[in-house]
Amino acid sequence: MIWASSVAAVMMGIAAFFVRMRAAKKPTTAKKIIMPPLFMSTGALMFLFPEFRVTWLELLEATAVGMVFSLLLMKTTNFEIRDDAIYLKRSKAFPIILMTLLIVRIISKLVLSTTIDIGELGGMFFILAFAMIVPWRMAMYSQYIKLKRQMSVQMIDTTKKSTIRPI
Repeated sequence: MIWASSVAAVMMGIAAFFVRMRAAKKPTTAKKIIMPPLFMSTGALMFLFPEFRVTWLELLEATAVGMVFSLLLMKTTNFEIRDDAIYLKRSKAFPIILMTLLIVRIISKLVLSTTIDIGELGGMFFILAFAMIVPWRMAMYSQYIKLKRQMSVQMIDTTKKSTIRPI
């Protein structure tokens, strides 16, 4: 079971890499930033089942690790204004960080599966992932809003300049 979930994690990591590369080719929107954590939040329904429940200490540990990992993602995520739209900037470090996080996750899972029940471990890794994605997406959204405001100010300035005509 551990190996199967590790293979699935590798496949998801590869998919995330290609999705990220493709996303950089299209303008981003607030909806594209906000929706992934909302969709992921439905995974919390796993905690309705006792085998996935974690202790308070495990919850705090997973949340802390997830938030530390989110800092790496925040550092490698930037936007740029191109063609009057906001685009995700490609980062050379992102694929390396993504693969490193994936390797750390797999090694952690292999080590922790000897002492923590597989259901609890699944719950902990869900919490870790959620605690990583939510702050990262919040930082992305904040950056996006700043650029959106900057674009609005630039448009207003351009409009004012084009409407002022010498006498």
